[in-house]
Amino acid sequence: MALFRKTIQHLTGGLARTRKKLIGSLRSLLVGRKIDDDLLDELEEQLILADIGVTTAMRIREDLQNAYKEKKLQSGDEVIDFLKSEMKQYWPEADRSIHFAETGLTVILVAGVNGTGKTTSVAKLAHLFKSEGKKVCLAAADTFRAAAVEQLTIWAERIGVDIIKGSRGSDPAAVAFDACDAAIARGADVLLVDTAGRLHTQDNLMRELGKIRNVVARKISNAPHEVLLVLDATTGQNAISQAKVFTDTIDVTGIFLAKLDGTARGGIVVAIRDELSLPVKFVGIGEKYEDVEPFDPESFVEALFS
Repeated sequence: MALFRKTIQHLTGGLARTRKKLIGSLRSLLVGRKIDDDLLDELEEQLILADIGVTTAMRIREDLQNAYKEKKLQSGDEVIDFLKSEMKQYWPEADRSIHFAETGLTVILVAGVNGTGKTTSVAKLAHLFKSEGKKVCLAAADTFRAAAVEQLTIWAERIGVDIIKGSRGSDPAAVAFDACDAAIARGADVLLVDTAGRLHTQDNLMRELGKIRNVVARKISNAPHEVLLVLDATTGQNAISQAKVFTDTIDVTGIFLAKLDGTARGGIVVAIRDELSLPVKFVGIGEKYEDVEPFDPESFVEALFS
């Protein structure tokens, strides 16, 4: 319960922007209103403005309309409780779990656009897995940005995990290849591969990312076991286009939502799940490596509507 309260506190602060935009508008919109087409149109517009997205907003509108027809709802005053209940069911438990290898090394690729907090998110995952008793290695495959290798090296030293890196400008796929060998030799349970940050609109760089994935897959059976995409929670709908392109290239399995501690546009969490069927698996709620938690729908929805 203490952890739940801590999570709620962090998320409440991080979702302040979304809550102000969404819940403040909804309460004034819904109080004392009957449920009709006019109300549903206004509600749909408010959901879109809160970065929940057009597709998701239309689906929520339809769910509300059906619930009213089935007499599950009588008035606008009941809508927010209905929304909370519906949203908490969007994320099945199995969706959000990390799929570790049954035996041997688990390889997790971490991708994302520069500036999303990708390298720091890798460090947070390393700390989390180590705290669970796993031996962790890091692969510094973001070789195009010298600062990324240096940054990850500092994190590795602070956390107390091994890091495998090449020289500046090394082929990222070669670093990932060597890291697989090194992690196995050192008896690691988890290898986290920090891939080169890239714009999702740069085809040549996306192909390089696909090459890293293919190298790892040839090196270790069933790898990568997870491909996590780091998205900046402040970017709103732009995150959807990023997720689509990355998924097409490297088969993303889940989202690490970073920067959920400032002016986050939290409605995007719902849109990603609904439009892409990609689960948010972790959230970053601060700048320290300890500031990471598995995504919990109960906490998220309660913070969003608090």
